Amino acid sequence: MEEIILKNIRVYAYHGCLAEEGAIGSDYRVDLKIYANLKKAIQTDELIDTVDYVHLNKIVKEEMAIRAKLLENVAGRIIDKIFIELPQVQKLKIKIAKINPPIGGDVAQVIVKIKRKRFGS
Repeated sequence: MEEIILKNIRVYAYHGCLAEEGAIGSDYRVDLKIYANLKKAIQTDELIDTVDYVHLNKIVKEEMAIRAKLLENVAGRIIDKIFIELPQVQKLKIKIAKINPPIGGDVAQVIVKIKRKRFGS
C-alpha cells in the first residue's frame, strides 16, 4: 500500500475547553498520512485514479474550522469525513498540534495522534 502525506498544514482555529480559546484562537499544525492502493494512478497518470490531496486538505481545513473542546473530537471528524468522501483510503494517521497551548507553562505544543483503518479492510 502506498502513502500520500500532507505535512504541516497550517490552520488558525478556536479549539479548547477554555472560553478564551474560543474567543482568541490558536495556531495549529496538522500532519496527515493516508494509505491507499495507488498502482493504477502510477500507470494512468490520472487524478481520478489517486487520492486527491487538494480534497484531503479541504477536509482538514473544513473540520478544523468547526470549534471543539477536544482535539480528539476534531481528529475523529476528519477521519470520518475522509473515509466517507474518499473510498480509496484504507487507513490513515493524523497528528494535530496546538502551538503554544495555554496550560500554564512553557510548552511548545500539545499533539494528538490517531491511527485508523477503514472498517472491514
